Amino acid sequence: MNTGIIEDRLKKYGTDSAETELTAIREITQELILFALSTSDFFSHAAFQGGTCLRIVHGLSRFSEDMNFILKAPDTAFSWQQYLTLIGTTLEQYGYSVELQDKSHADETVKKAFIKDDSIGKVLRLAYANRQGTQRKIRIKLEIDTNPPDGGEFESAFIGFPAPSSITVETLPTLFAGKSHALICRKYEKGRDWYDFLWYLGNKTPVNYRRLSAALEQTGPWEGQGITVDRAWYIDEMKRRIGEMDWKRAKDDVAPFIPRQEQELISKWSADFFLSALERLP
Repeated sequence: MNTGIIEDRLKKYGTDSAETELTAIREITQELILFALSTSDFFSHAAFQGGTCLRIVHGLSRFSEDMNFILKAPDTAFSWQQYLTLIGTTLEQYGYSVELQDKSHADETVKKAFIKDDSIGKVLRLAYANRQGTQRKIRIKLEIDTNPPDGGEFESAFIGFPAPSSITVETLPTLFAGKSHALICRKYEKGRDWYDFLWYLGNKTPVNYRRLSAALEQTGPWEGQGITVDRAWYIDEMKRRIGEMDWKRAKDDVAPFIPRQEQELISKWSADFFLSALERLP
């Protein structure tokens, strides 16, 4: 049982509470899941995407809870089952005793699975959680889109923990297109989306408009309308969305997921702040 490598990894996070310790363990678990998938054929036909991809592969400051993937080509027959078995076997080698649940349904485009564990905290030498007698279950949701919109672009990425391996990820412009679809179509305030939006702008990432057009054609208010998105359309639509936002709710949503030193930064969020940021769109 190789728990020492997890304890060494945990020290690099500089945790200062049971909550931050749990968050760090969750992310370490996510890295182990990626490693497990990399030892199979998974990344030959699927790619990592979403906020956790930005965090682990590109160094986004905020933590992310779920793991999102997308197939490179449609396949409604995709099943998590064989990969869950592999993930479970891999995690057990590092001291986990996991509960694996495949929640996929044949009629759903997005296939879901859950990985739960309440044992790893008991076998690790934790600085806070064990001392406080708080044992909380780690819960990670896996989702994969089995009917990907057209226009996606992919690339290989290197991960170094627990051992060097290669995974497939969406390119940054394609990731930005997926995030933009959420920003435009989501019906509630999710500050984490807007935090990521600022990250993309700060890194001068262009939007993959072909992927965004296909995604809007597939789901959302423009479904089936043959929409073609360009930069001008995007800016107009984002201005509308920025004007609709409840920025207090957005700030409250993202606050638990970002470092303390960034809390002051999100206090400045407002419509004017984001309209100014939008001007930096490549």
